[in-house]
Parts: sequence; C-alpha cells; structure tokens
Amino acid sequence: MTRSDIVEELANRFSQLTHRDAEFAVKAILDAMNDALVRGHRIEIRGFGSFSINHRPPRMGRNPRSGESVAIPEKRVPHFKPGKALREAVDQRTAELESKAQP
Repeated sequence: MTRSDIVEELANRFSQLTHRDAEFAVKAILDAMNDALVRGHRIEIRGFGSFSINHRPPRMGRNPRSGESVAIPEKRVPHFKPGKALREAVDQRTAELESKAQP
C-alpha cells in the first residue's frame, strides 16, 4: 500500500472528505511523525505499534567487491515494533487466507 492508496482509502471511507483534504490529512500525520522521530521522540499508536529510534554503533565492514575493510559510521535508524493487536490480526488473517487457498 502506498501513500496515495492511503489517501484514496481515507477519501472513500469518509465521504465528507475531499480527495485534497484526505491528502492533506495524511501528509500532516506523516510530517508530525517524521518531526517527532527526528527530535528523538517515541511514537506509540495503541493497537497498531510504536516507532522509535535505534542507535547503531560504528563498526568495521567489508567491501564485497574488493574485500577491503571499510569503517561504517554510527547511525540512528527508525524502528517499528508492531502492537499485540496488529500482530494477532495479521497472524489470524493470513492463516485464514492460507486455509482458503488450500483445497
């Protein structure tokens, strides 16, 4: 599902929202999430999951083409941890789809 798919779904579910309003709402939510993560905050959406920042320390890697060692600097990367309700829903629905696909 892409960002435009989310906008379409939102506009279809809520008839009072125009496509433009739905697009603005999705952009506002994603921008707020982005800003919070950049500031180092944790985002928790009950029933869905949480977003946080993980710190990766510097390490020595290897260039696969030449085989020489390469220093990889430290990084901060976004991390998503699904909530219990999302994990259970995904597990249940995929199991249902698999059972329907098998004769």
